[in-house]
Amino acid sequence: VSIACSKRPIDPTRIEKLVSGIQRQLETSGENEVEANRIGEMVMESLRKLDEVAYVRFACVYHQFRDLQTFVDELGRLISENQGNADDEVR
Repeated sequence: VSIACSKRPIDPTRIEKLVSGIQRQLETSGENEVEANRIGEMVMESLRKLDEVAYVRFACVYHQFRDLQTFVDELGRLISENQGNADDEVR
């Protein structure tokens, strides 16, 4: 998370809140064990809401994009979601 957010205009307290929030969710889930992929997905979802560039950085490493097309597809999905959200805000 720190590396994904490096050199981004993100207040460090927001990063701490992101991590604390994920930790709190996991602790209150009541599960003794949590799969790493669940944590990764939680981090990606939180980063997507916090900063798109940090999200893409994390996603690149987490998903280990094997080729440029897979990366472009993910960016396209993100752009489409943002356009949909912007359209909803206008309405």
